[in-house]
Amino acid sequence: MLTKIIEQYKNASFEEKVEVYNRITQQLYDFLGLEHPALNIHLVPIEQVEGNDYNPNKVAPPEMRLLELSIRKDGLTMPVVVASEKKGEKWVVVDGFHRTAVCRETEDIRRGLKGYLPVSTLSKNLESRVASTVRHNMARGTHQVELSAKLVAFLKRNDWSNYRIGEELGMDPDEVLRLRQITGLAEAFQDQEFSRSWDL
Repeated sequence: MLTKIIEQYKNASFEEKVEVYNRITQQLYDFLGLEHPALNIHLVPIEQVEGNDYNPNKVAPPEMRLLELSIRKDGLTMPVVVASEKKGEKWVVVDGFHRTAVCRETEDIRRGLKGYLPVSTLSKNLESRVASTVRHNMARGTHQVELSAKLVAFLKRNDWSNYRIGEELGMDPDEVLRLRQITGLAEAFQDQEFSRSWDL
């Protein structure tokens, strides 16, 4: 069956081949029944993928050059993780911001991908995407403390409890409190109750 489809589209345009590839991978993913995004890879035009505005993972120029060399020598070995709140919107990077940048800005790599980017998709709202990005970065040990603190403050402003932040980001309560303190004592303690220490 697959051989017949491949034969049928052998002389199709690359865009048509991408459409067939995406349909087949989606059907195989549905058929397999294992709900892991890495098993559901699609090709999307790189113009439809945009970086997020909260990514705290910074890469120095030497590491960016090494990433570019790695992609040039080994190919793109991991898909970019993306999410979108609504159908038809651009895909927002959850993990793979720098891979996306290299594929977009390095002409021979972009040409080698024919302007497409392999992605695995998550269906998450903004707060859950932030938490996913933090988890991906922390698992690699590349998350910056100050920006992590800002993201914890963001989640707190979106009604996440300290407990939920700790559970979702793999932090103990003291770590959550420390990160909240970094963003300012007033914000960190505005919902805390204090007893009077000095009674005169």
